[in-house]
Amino acid sequence: MPSTTDTNDSPAEVPAIPNLRDRLPKLQPRRKQAPLSNPLPVPETPSLFSPPDLSTITFQKPSRRILSPHDHDLFLASPTFKLILAFVFGLTESVAGMPVSSIKDSDLSPTVISILDIIDKVEDVARRSPPENQGDSRFGNKGFRDFLDLTAKEHMEWHKQLGVSPEAAITEVSTYFLQSFGNRTRIDYGSGHELNFMLWLLCLYQLGLVKKTDFRPLVMKVFTRYLTLMRLIQSTYYLEPAGSHGVWGLDDYQFLPFLFGASQLLHHPYIRPLSIHQGFILEEYSKDYLYLGQVNFVNSVKNVEGLRWHSPMLDDISSAKSWVKVEDGMRRMFVAEVLKKLPVMQHFLFGSLVPAEQGMSREEEYGISGEDEEPEGGEMIVMKDGMRHVHQMNSWGDCCGIKVPSSVAAAQEMKKRMGGNAESLRRIPFD
Repeated sequence: MPSTTDTNDSPAEVPAIPNLRDRLPKLQPRRKQAPLSNPLPVPETPSLFSPPDLSTITFQKPSRRILSPHDHDLFLASPTFKLILAFVFGLTESVAGMPVSSIKDSDLSPTVISILDIIDKVEDVARRSPPENQGDSRFGNKGFRDFLDLTAKEHMEWHKQLGVSPEAAITEVSTYFLQSFGNRTRIDYGSGHELNFMLWLLCLYQLGLVKKTDFRPLVMKVFTRYLTLMRLIQSTYYLEPAGSHGVWGLDDYQFLPFLFGASQLLHHPYIRPLSIHQGFILEEYSKDYLYLGQVNFVNSVKNVEGLRWHSPMLDDISSAKSWVKVEDGMRRMFVAEVLKKLPVMQHFLFGSLVPAEQGMSREEEYGISGEDEEPEGGEMIVMKDGMRHVHQMNSWGDCCGIKVPSSVAAAQEMKKRMGGNAESLRRIPFD
């Protein structure tokens, strides 16, 4: 038995407590992350050249020349691509910071007055061409074809009064005019048809009838009048949105009101992009600013309340810090979603005033009928990777999309059913 003298009475060693202050990371103030920047440059406005010498022009009926990706690439590198950008962006810059009310009737040239008179006559044709009775269908009404046929019969005299001559020039210019109201076969309308209206005005510039001094009235008076006309046509004939995904874009039908309208609102003292969510702003200023007017119209034809639900892209854009950012985005979108979209540009028409680039395909080379000669209810023939591609017009495809019921039609049908009260009709898919 060990003696007590052998016992180690020294205290046990206690492990040292680590200094946690040395192990914890030092708190650093959170740095504000820089906002994401768009890698795509803002498209600039090319110089708009003077109209061509008409003695060197041989007028021709415009036809489709973008029948393959190669044709599209040729177009994007062509002077015509720059001509379109120069004209459309020139119109955009002409209205920077200007409300519609800033243009007075005394500012209108005789040509602009004649153009407005033509639009009035088109509206008269629409009122003389009633839609067919097709029950409560929300798809395109075939009465639209009667409207286009009557317009095609009467437009010749209108163009003569406008000063377009000779007759071959009327044939070329009027092709864009007639295409600007929608497609006769598909009974649809989209940004490509809206672009045709711009091309009609561009042809009038190329003929020397429209001057650069007319640019601001062309937007403030002519284009706004065209918008009013198209809303009447859309609500009368239930034009379907062209393409299968239009409902998820800015708008089912129009694009340019947002480009021109963003330019109008540049540097406005108190209307901000977020102001599109304020009803009193839309009500008070929608007639003076195209952007607000189009948002107001979109709200009026949708069966659910709130931009975030029926127009998510518009809702996202409203968070932009300034109208400069919005206009920059609209310029990018016009190039990327209209001019660089092959499904849109496959319907683009080239003539002598809006010329095709050498080496681009021709419709007759592939046995393709003209834009206004497509078989009713039949197949659509387009070119894809140099091959003829055929699909039924009511099938899903990257060319022309699927048939989508008109949201304008839904709003009209609600008014009919509810006796003017359009609040309680159930939504339909793709509204």
